[in-house]
Amino acid sequence: MLVAADKFKGSLTAVQVAERVTAGLRQVVPGLDVVALPVADGGDGTVAAAVAAGFERREVRVTGPLGDELTAAYALRDGTAVVEMAEASGLQHLPAGVFAPLTAGTYGSGELLRAALDAGARTVVFGVGGSATTDGGAGMLAALGGRFLDADGQPVGPGGGGLRELATVDLSGLDPRIAETDIVLASDVDNPLTGPKGAPAVYGPQKGASPEDVATLDAALAHYARLLGTTLGARAAESALSPGAGAAGGIGYGALVGLGASFRPGIEVMLDVLGFGPALSRATLVITGEGSLDEQTLHGKAPAGVAAAARAKNIEVIAVCGRLALRPEALGRAGIRRAYALTELEPDPARCMAEAGPLLERVASNIARDFLT
Repeated sequence: MLVAADKFKGSLTAVQVAERVTAGLRQVVPGLDVVALPVADGGDGTVAAAVAAGFERREVRVTGPLGDELTAAYALRDGTAVVEMAEASGLQHLPAGVFAPLTAGTYGSGELLRAALDAGARTVVFGVGGSATTDGGAGMLAALGGRFLDADGQPVGPGGGGLRELATVDLSGLDPRIAETDIVLASDVDNPLTGPKGAPAVYGPQKGASPEDVATLDAALAHYARLLGTTLGARAAESALSPGAGAAGGIGYGALVGLGASFRPGIEVMLDVLGFGPALSRATLVITGEGSLDEQTLHGKAPAGVAAAARAKNIEVIAVCGRLALRPEALGRAGIRRAYALTELEPDPARCMAEAGPLLERVASNIARDFLT
């Protein structure tokens, strides 16, 4: 039995999901051999999943999205680092109800990458998602030695709003170790940088951006991309349209253009890094899941990636979730035989989230009765 589920956002970490599912299964089948492999798709929780898989957790002080100092973590094993931009520049670092769509920056994400390089990493899995920022990764690149100057030769202000004043881009001072490092951009979104499907339009409102802010950010990022094109040539313009460029407020674009990163769907990268293949080879049944199984799940989220890999090996997959918004036929097409939702046991959403742990154990016991006895 392999338990490879993502977090239930707002109630359980991926590690806690695995613990509760294991406990529930063993209530019905004592002594059941369960391999727990918490997974993530590159967004928040990615470092925790790597640590659970045996990576070493490293902490460092970095600059938060609003410019204050905070402690962020990355994971390291055998020269490979897993760096999660949300650890430094995520929405979770903003005070409750406070947003800064024009000024939140990614400088701390660059500091986190630099710390991984300092620790000897020569392969970096850069998980992006859950950002508070829409600065195209300019802050990240500045932390790594890039210069973004206004017409007076002064550094532009933080955030996407500051890019309106950008006159000169100079990446000649970027940390030379970047060129010697294999950087993989791991994301579950494939949006371009700008336009109707770009970072400001699609994700800006989640970060507090008004329609006017969205227009400002879209124009600022387009201006930023044009200046990078002047500096780096046609590659910069092409990268703005590439899958993943719009990830995490455009930090994907900064990674593709400035760091020479290659884009891969986050769950594919993380399954490789976490050792999912060897664990799957020993499994006869897989349990996956996340907080909400919905249409987004089918587009690069962890359960879909786990189910696709298991289906390729003809291994049956069951899903657990907080709420279920997919019909059985959609689940079947994704390779999931059946899904069990906590709301089937507790319809009240607030109570369901508050009691997610015990409810998940009950769900897992039901799975054991249905499939293991």
